[in-house]
Formats: sequence, C-alpha cells, structure tokens
Amino acid sequence: MIEPTKEDLPPPTQSWVSRVRNNLKHDLPASLVVFLVAVPMSLGIAFASGAPLISGLIAAVVGGIVAGLLGGSPLQVSGPTAGQTVIIAEAIQRFGWAETCAITVLAGVVQVVLGKSRVARGALAISPAIVHGMLGGIGITIVLSQLHVVLGGDMHSAPLDNLIGLPAQVLDASAPATTVGLLTVGLLVVWPRLPAAARKVPGPLAAVVGVTVFSLVTGMTLDRVAVPDNALRLELVPSLPDGEWTAFIVTVFMIAAMASIESLLSAVAADKLHGGPRADLNRELVGQGTANIVSGGLGGLPVTGVIIRSSTNISSGARTRASTVLHGVWILLFVICLAGVLRSIPLAALAGLLVYVGARLVDLEHIRAVRRHGDLLVYLVTLGGVVFLDLMSGVLLGLGVAALLTLRRLLWTGIRVEGDGDGRRIVVEGAFAAVSIPRLTSVLATVPPGTTVTLELVVDYLDHAAFDTLSAWQQAHERTGGTVIVEEPGHPWFAHGKAGTPTVSRTRVLPRWFAPWSEWERVAAGAVVPAQRSGPPSVLRGTAEYERHVARFMRPTLRRLADAHKPATLFLTCGDARIVPNVITSSGPGDLFTVRNIGNLVPAGTDSSVAAAVEFAVGTLGVREIAVCGHSSCGAMRALIGGTPVGAPALRSWLRHGLPSLDRARTSEPVTLDGLLPEAEWDRLALHNVLTQLDRLSRHPTVATALERGEIRLIGMYFDVASARVHLYDEATNDFRPVSIHSGQIAE
Repeated sequence: MIEPTKEDLPPPTQSWVSRVRNNLKHDLPASLVVFLVAVPMSLGIAFASGAPLISGLIAAVVGGIVAGLLGGSPLQVSGPTAGQTVIIAEAIQRFGWAETCAITVLAGVVQVVLGKSRVARGALAISPAIVHGMLGGIGITIVLSQLHVVLGGDMHSAPLDNLIGLPAQVLDASAPATTVGLLTVGLLVVWPRLPAAARKVPGPLAAVVGVTVFSLVTGMTLDRVAVPDNALRLELVPSLPDGEWTAFIVTVFMIAAMASIESLLSAVAADKLHGGPRADLNRELVGQGTANIVSGGLGGLPVTGVIIRSSTNISSGARTRASTVLHGVWILLFVICLAGVLRSIPLAALAGLLVYVGARLVDLEHIRAVRRHGDLLVYLVTLGGVVFLDLMSGVLLGLGVAALLTLRRLLWTGIRVEGDGDGRRIVVEGAFAAVSIPRLTSVLATVPPGTTVTLELVVDYLDHAAFDTLSAWQQAHERTGGTVIVEEPGHPWFAHGKAGTPTVSRTRVLPRWFAPWSEWERVAAGAVVPAQRSGPPSVLRGTAEYERHVARFMRPTLRRLADAHKPATLFLTCGDARIVPNVITSSGPGDLFTVRNIGNLVPAGTDSSVAAAVEFAVGTLGVREIAVCGHSSCGAMRALIGGTPVGAPALRSWLRHGLPSLDRARTSEPVTLDGLLPEAEWDRLALHNVLTQLDRLSRHPTVATALERGEIRLIGMYFDVASARVHLYDEATNDFRPVSIHSGQIAE
C-alpha cells in the first residue's frame, strides 16, 4: 500500500493553488505512464473486438475524462477492457457496429439507474469464481483467435473453430507476421525481468514500438493498422436494430452487468493499493454509466474500470483524480497530432499483445485461491461455458453451479457412526434438513435393537421433518428396550422441540466447552436423558467431552507449544470456581502463567509458594505483565470480615496474609467500581485487596528490578460475577472502570 509521505500532505492552511501544485508533481508523471500503457492496449482491444480501431481510443479518452471526473474511485483508470471483447465481437457480428454503439449507450443508462438506486454493493455478491472464470474464458477465447493473426491468417468467429483450425494455420504460417507476433510476445514476457531503469518504459509500449520499428527497418510486408483520414470527425453513431429486440435488450443488460461488476471489483481492488479516500461505489457506477453513454454516442467501445491501468496509476505515484483525467487528455492529443503514426503498427504486433493479455487473464493465483475456497467447479464451468458456448451461457452456467454449491453447503449434513463402548455413537453435523433424512435413516436402520445409542447433534439448524424423524426413531428404538441419549453441544434444537419450545431461530447459548458441567448436564437431563440414568462424575464426563470435541482442535497448537513455554502474563487470581481466567481474558494455551489461591493473596514472610511463582515467571519466563484479579462475592473477603469457619486452622493461618488489605480498607480513601461504591462490604474489601497485592508485588526484588527497567507492568483487575464484566484499575481516578473504557491502556 502506498501511503502519502508527510511532505506530500500540505498543511490545511495552504491555498488551493499550493495544494494543486503539490498534487500535480505526482499526478502529471503518473498520467503520462498510464497514457503510454493505454494507447496500445486500447488499439489491441478494438482490434480483438472487430470494432473500428479508433473506437478503442475514443473509449480511452472518454473513460479518462468523463469517468475520471464523475466516478467515485479517484485513482481508478477507466477505458476499454479485454474482458468485454467477446461480447462486443458477438454484438457487432449479430447487430452491426452502429447498433452495438446503441447497446453501449443503453448499457450506460442502466448503470446510471443502478448507481442512483444505490445498489452498487449488490454486485459484489457475485462469486469471484464466476468473475475469474469469465475472464479466464475470455482470455482463452482471445488467445485462440489472435494466434491466427500472429501466424498471418484470419481468425474465425467461434473459439472452437479457432481451436480446430489452429494446426492448419501453423502449417500455413506467414513468416513476417509470425516473426513480429512472437517477438512482441517475447518482449512482453521478458520485460518485467529487465533492470528497473528499462522497466520505467511500460512493457506494452516498448513491445509495440520496438517491433513496429523493426518491421519498418527490415522492410516487412505486413497488414497494418488502418486509421481513417477523418478520425477526428466525431458524429453520433448509435442506431437501433430493425429486429431481434429480445437479444438486443439482453445484450444491453449483459454489457451493463459486466461493465458494472468489473468496475466495482476494480475499484475495491484499487482501494487496497493506496491509503487515500475510499471509493464511493454508487457514484462510481454513475460515472461509468455516463462515460458509456458518451463513448457509445461518439462511436467508442464500452468503458469500464481497468485494474491493470489503475494499479499502474497508483504505483506511479498518483494522488488525485487529476492523473486519470490527464491520461485521457494525452490520448486525445495523441490522436489529434500523431494519428498517422498508428498506420505503421503491424496487426500482428497488436495480436501478439492480445495473446499476452489474454493468457494473463487465466491467472494461476486466482485459480489456486478459487480451489482453496472450494469453488474450482464454478470456475471451470464458467470458463468452459464462455469458451465452448458463449459468454452469457458461461456466466449463467456458473451462476447455476454456484447456487447449487451454496445450497449444498447450506443443507449439507455430515453423518458418521463411531463405537461408544458397547453401544453406538451417531454424529450428525451441519444443517439437518429434510434432504438429509434418507441418509440418516439408512444409518439408523443398521442399529441393532436394544442397544444404547448416543445421538450427537452438532447442527446449525434442525427442521420440522428432521425433528419428527429423529423423535419417531427414538421412540421406536426405546420400545425395543434400547436407550437413546441425545447430546447437543451447540444449540439445543431437538431439546427445544421436545419441550414444545419454538425452534424457528437460534437463541444465544453458551458453547458447551465454556458452559459449566451443571448447565449442559441439566439441559441434557431435562430434555432427553432418561431420569434413571446416573452418569460418571462430572470431571470424567467433562474430559470425555474434551476428547470428543476439543482435543482435535487443540492438538496443532499444543504440538507447537510442546517445547516452548513463553507466556505473556502472570495471572494471579482467586481459586473461586466461578473465575475462569482463560475465558475472561480470551486467552488460550501458552498465554497465561496462572497462580491461584484463596483470596488472590501475595504472602509476605515465610510462605514462598507465590514468591517462587513470581520469580520463575518474571526471572525465567520473562513475562511482560502481572495481573492481580479479584472478584465479587469472594469467600475469602467474607471470612476476613466475618471470621473464618470453626475447625479450619489452615484457612485461618492463610487468611492472616489478607489482614493488611482489611487495614487498608478501613483507613484509606474509598476505591470505587465504575464511579460507585459496591454495596457489599466484602466487595469493597476485594477492591482494596487487589491494590494491596499490587503494592506487595512492586516491592518484590525480582519485580522491582523489572519495573525499574521498564520490562514489566502491573495490572489491577476486578471481575464482577453477576454482570460477567471485567474492570481495570485506573490510578488517576482511584476507580475500577470497565475494560472497554481503557482503550488507550489496552493499545499500549
């Protein structure tokens, strides 16, 4: 990402003249680089589309000036794009050039309406696999057609015909055209590998100019670019067709959709390359639509945002939309002053350029990304449809396959059978709907009568048909003397259904691996576990739950930590069972070195257990912070105030380490909790107790040394059990405040 440097950002008090001058020193050279890239590309795209070559330059000029001024992505560069060549070629062949210009105008109107309707972000819902598959299919189509031109022949209208006719064209190749075409491709391939000084000249410009000069110097006889003498005489070109209105309208919407999607995706991609203002996608759609109205009206190709030119613009240092507009101005001046130069360019050179561009549309990185996300089939179907049928058929096929895959993923249910002692465990995962009932019933039919079956439902949804099937099978199996235990680690869909509770939507349920044993055992027992069933002790059931559901997820992390113990924090808290350090700190294995005792105390004097832990954590492990966490309704604080239970001499001996906290609470100024004094005396004592332990820690020799060096910090925490909220101590206000308020401290 390119961020403006400090000197590039003028002070707010500078005049607009100074700001413009400051921006122009970046925008002007960037616009020249983009102009040099756009000219040969625009000619090549017009040539591949079968349109007048000047139409490509008209679209580039309009895209630069009109879309540049009106669009919502300041640094995006617009113009004709290779992605439109196939559908434009089909439109020209079917309707004619004048009618294709009318299609471009009407497509622009559709884009403006869509932009004004503020639905631009809806286009981003289309699967990237479809977009990349479409571009890949277009790229293959371009390569198959332009290879014939590179070899000195004529391309066919259908990609399959081009493929079938390629061997014969190779045998009948024209030496001059083949030489020029292959030389163009070779220069484009090696150009990115040349030294940086050479690469300052854009590769497409260098290749086309280089082979053009070579062909002129060697006196080659070649077909060259035909530019009319009256290229600057612009007139309204569009014309409506005499018939085929349905196909005409469909093509309008197809071009509008393609131009919109490509422009919006390009704008989003361009945003990732710079640190300036983000794109207004609805405004961008209006700008692109207006540019298409103007371009089609003047006899130009459709306009869309082009990521190749946009990235060139950004990497060349552009700061504002002035760069985009200026690149269109330079193309216009080029047409006015140097149109005759275009007549020297060999068509084989443009064909070579298009072969290179088309091949790059089949992007291996995109294919790998699509494969990683499981959408390779969508990509291949779209690509194949574009190549072997037509562009619209390919896109529609891709949309259909994507919809089917999405439906499958939404309704997918994984069903597996595991041994469970003398019984069976049947695990159902995913969304359990009616379409999965046949597979489940075939599994349930294999269960012998009278066996104990644990039915584990890890499902995102359970519809009515699935619930009825499970409930009926459970009743039938239990009538044979069998036992059915239904476990639901996540949301209790089945339990709610049994209880007559609505199961239309998911309610908030604490995940089973966070919830107390008593909670999920109570839910299970109250819903589906027979009342007479008495399971093993909770710790055994809990560890069994860990083995089944959690261990496989923890294994990769713990394997990495097996020989590495470098916790970030020493966490000193009470032994109270309601305080779960890893839950309230959202931490995992390897994060906290935890010390727990009655009352979260740091003893002074003879007791060395906590002192040893502190020395080990700070001196050996090198923790960066020590947190002391007290909590509400603390039994140790109650005992300090009301006296320890009779017959607990060890507890009485231990709690003497809390007496300084009791003295502090009675003699020091009050400590508040979110600005208020807690109602319960023991809760007020718990706040003072945290501060007392922090004072003791700060005087510990190992901690004191680390504090002096700035290697560690001390944190006071308080957990309010009833509200499940964590508070941090703020020394400036002598107040424990909610952790959400301490954003500055957290960021440190």
